[in-house]
Amino acid sequence: MQLKKTYPKKLEVNVLSTYSSSFTSVKNELLPSHPLELTEKNFQLNQDKTNFATLRNIQGIHAPLKLQMEFRAVKQVQRLPFLHSSNMAMDILRGNDECIGFEDILNDPSQSEVMGEPHMMMEHKLGLL
Repeated sequence: MQLKKTYPKKLEVNVLSTYSSSFTSVKNELLPSHPLELTEKNFQLNQDKTNFATLRNIQGIHAPLKLQMEFRAVKQVQRLPFLHSSNMAMDILRGNDECIGFEDILNDPSQSEVMGEPHMMMEHKLGLL
């Protein structure tokens, strides 16, 4: 009796470079763990909608349209992707420049221990990767 050498079939594995794509996160796929978590995530959006509705009722349609146009203009002005931006102009437009919250102190990206690869981040932003 002669034994045959059998080799396992070659497995196809899709491996992505962590330089060009970040690690996958399970956190984004999870459902909210607390009833207030979803409300907190959408707080700024709900606040903006309320402010726009109030402005429209008090000053007319031009006020929220002007404010939305200013929001769009401020969002377009950014630093390079590997440099942290404080978005001070957006905070001023929203009135958040006078408040201190958890996001101002905890998890501050400007004090991060890890900085991304500048060349890779620029290539990703320009769509070269």
